Amino acid sequence: MLELLVDRFPYWMSGILLAVGFYGMTAKRSLVKKLIGLNIAQSAVVLFYVGNSLKGNSTVPVLLKEHLRGEVDASIYVNPLPHVLMLTAIVVGVAITGVAIAFLVRIQGEFGTTDEDEILEQARPR
Repeated sequence: MLELLVDRFPYWMSGILLAVGFYGMTAKRSLVKKLIGLNIAQSAVVLFYVGNSLKGNSTVPVLLKEHLRGEVDASIYVNPLPHVLMLTAIVVGVAITGVAIAFLVRIQGEFGTTDEDEILEQARPR
């Protein structure tokens, strides 16, 4: 049983992180906490994709001179595409977080709070 949990660690951990992230985005009233929940959910997706691309008894996809002389078995190499895509997702996530923080600073300056209900109450036309 313990071996099954250890083998599936990236999957159940990404599920837990995704649940925590969605809880933070939906149940919290502070926009800062919602942004933290978004970042946690993004980390869960990255963990899921990278964990899904793991392969036992494999190596990095680097061809050496010895490999060029004979037939190359592609099954012994790890596919680098999921890692590259998740690196791109991390960069996009950092950019989105930076823009969201800039918006939160402006919202805090304009309304004096980052509480969603108070902002909606102040923004509602009378």
